[in-house]
Amino acid sequence: MNIYSIPEIRSATAIDTTAIVDLLNQSYRGESAKQGWTSETHLISGNVRTTEAEVNHLIAKPGSIILVYKNESKEITKEIIGCVNLQHQSNRLYLGMLAVKPLLQGQGVGKKLLRAADEHAKALRVNQIVMTVVSVRHELIEWYERHGFHLTGEKFPFPEDGVTGTHLQKLEFAVLEKFLIS
Repeated sequence: MNIYSIPEIRSATAIDTTAIVDLLNQSYRGESAKQGWTSETHLISGNVRTTEAEVNHLIAKPGSIILVYKNESKEITKEIIGCVNLQHQSNRLYLGMLAVKPLLQGQGVGKKLLRAADEHAKALRVNQIVMTVVSVRHELIEWYERHGFHLTGEKFPFPEDGVTGTHLQKLEFAVLEKFLIS
């Protein structure tokens, strides 16, 4: 049963792993990412944002869920066009890996995934959602601010891991938070 108010959103299962990895890699890295506005290609070289091992770990991890937005349009094949990872951490929810297929960005899918994150937090009875964004991604930070998040002032280094691309400049994460009204 789907607990989210948006019928196109559901919890991912291991069968979705490859599609989620493809979506995340296409949304953040490589040439295909340049078709959308969330690309990090000017900051990080390479084509890998995540791996199947990482996504499988997040799907199986207790307290973690990946929500997928599946396009149910008759004109387009039913495919995963958006996703977000939510991790229950004590009295808050961590939000990460929000992605929408580059050519479909700007059509409200990201907003719907954020609304589902709010619903998930309320179901868990937590009133705070936290996330990190690369600090030089000003347009992305502004988008999140328009959706209720604010910068906390906290920053920490974004280390290179040898898998997800080479940084083209020194990068750090900025922490954002959102408080939900009960």
